[in-house]
Amino acid sequence: MLNMEKRWCPALTVLLSSIICITLSTVISSNGAVMASQQFTAMFAFGDSLTDPGNNNYLNSLAKANYVPYGIDFYQGPSGRFCNGRTIIDYLGDLLELPLLPAYANPFATGRNILKGVNYASAAAGILAETGQNLGQRFNLNDQILNFESTLNQLRNQMNQQELSQYLSQSLVVMTLGSNDYINNYLQPSFYSTSSTYKPNDYANLVINHYSRQILAIHNLGLRKFFLAGVGPLGCIPSQLATGLAPPGKCVSYVNDIVSMFNTRLRSLVDQLNAQYPGSIFVYGNTYGAFNDVLDNANAYGFRVKDRGCCGIGKNKGQITCLPFSVPCINRNQHVFWDAFHPTQAVNQILARKAYNGPPSDCYPVNVQKMAQM
Repeated sequence: MLNMEKRWCPALTVLLSSIICITLSTVISSNGAVMASQQFTAMFAFGDSLTDPGNNNYLNSLAKANYVPYGIDFYQGPSGRFCNGRTIIDYLGDLLELPLLPAYANPFATGRNILKGVNYASAAAGILAETGQNLGQRFNLNDQILNFESTLNQLRNQMNQQELSQYLSQSLVVMTLGSNDYINNYLQPSFYSTSSTYKPNDYANLVINHYSRQILAIHNLGLRKFFLAGVGPLGCIPSQLATGLAPPGKCVSYVNDIVSMFNTRLRSLVDQLNAQYPGSIFVYGNTYGAFNDVLDNANAYGFRVKDRGCCGIGKNKGQITCLPFSVPCINRNQHVFWDAFHPTQAVNQILARKAYNGPPSDCYPVNVQKMAQM
């Protein structure tokens, strides 16, 4: 008689085990998105011209970059990014295996196109509502929060409440603001009187107090993972060097000193928020230190020019920014600065990597890669 005893085939056992493991380790939401392999479900970016992907294209603003030579190294050409190519957000998205985030104001930023995140950044925007008013319309941070609420309403139509809560809690928030509150506000007394009203310490406190409330407003909407970038060494950008207030080869120390006051308070705010909101994570991105590292070790990073723009007019190519159809430098990857205010995409890529997997001196208390695991 034939042996009817049940026997397992080793090859079949391996196959079934593999299928079970894949099934258990992969979670698919009702909208069809595979969740398990992702570091974050989405990324939501709030910011200014350092990360604006083209929102100001749709506003009545003097702060626009939707013309050549902007975007000369970007596959879409002049998209509205204030750079020769990609921004920090673009490169960080690459590291997180996320697609380019749509600009909130883009008509195509709707439906499934927003499931991986949205970029709300707007050139000339600040933490304070009045910052950048001299340049016309912009989405200040208060506006950007309202715009996120509009996105949230769209997401509610695509997920149930439980799915949405999980989606938001595993999303990344990146906030890069504060520069304009100095460049287009405190350092521009002809446009706004704050600089004659507040001492530097008082002004830093004012801005941080506003920022704290705005961060918590976003947190209250369900987001839980925040990367808060500090302000870079503004005293070293070509527009400040062009003022002649710094010795040759040096930065404007006064400007860097007052920016450092803001950064010190932002780092302290991160400690405070992490203590008050267990289950959430707030990270301070030391943009000031990371950018200074590039400037101090320019040759090691492959840069040959660090005191003037690749594109612009006047002293240090920092008195007038890139004019339409102007011809930029050829060796763009060897320039730290693209124009009077913004870094080249080569620097943006370095800063994104430092944010993603940098040491505590770059990202405190953890980097973005570790945030994804929390």
